[in-house]
Amino acid sequence: MGDRSLRLAVFLLCLLPLAWLLYAAAGGNLGPDPAKAVMHGSGEWALRLLLLTLLVSPLRQWTGWRWVMKLRRMLGLYAFFYATVHLAAFCHFYLGWTAAILAEELVERPYITVGFVAWLCMLPLALTSTRAMQRRLGRNWARLHRAVYLVAALACCHLLWQARSDIGEALVYIAAAAVLLGWRVWRHLRGNRLLAARPL
Repeated sequence: MGDRSLRLAVFLLCLLPLAWLLYAAAGGNLGPDPAKAVMHGSGEWALRLLLLTLLVSPLRQWTGWRWVMKLRRMLGLYAFFYATVHLAAFCHFYLGWTAAILAEELVERPYITVGFVAWLCMLPLALTSTRAMQRRLGRNWARLHRAVYLVAALACCHLLWQARSDIGEALVYIAAAAVLLGWRVWRHLRGNRLLAARPL
């Protein structure tokens, strides 16, 4: 499969969750609380795609598949897209696009605050995802995009805090995030040890 065909296939696969939500909404098949179904589905897929984005680098190292790196930007942008759908659904169904109610919710509900901060952190990453911005920012681009690790931690906190009593699903996502972030910490520490062991 060529690069274009692969990217097109992944692009269409990433659209499937949205297509299913729209199809289910049109048919009235989102259950007794359609607003909750849309919010839950979009938020869950935002986190899944974020974790898939974080999986790309270790997957390349573990398997030697360099082609997976070509998918990282698309996966990251789709994670932001579904996070934006999640936020828009919350603003539409629960806030009625009222800024005063949003401010009140941010103060009173920590899980909403954490989720909103996670989205704000994703925004500059999405806006600077192009190759042109990567060239313009130089080394600062890599520093900026390390914020994705913070986003993953905040997203997991958001999921755990809003889950309340039923935290089983949240713990699965947290475990996956912990492995992916832990691998990066281990790799960083290992690189520092190897550097320190080199003769001067």
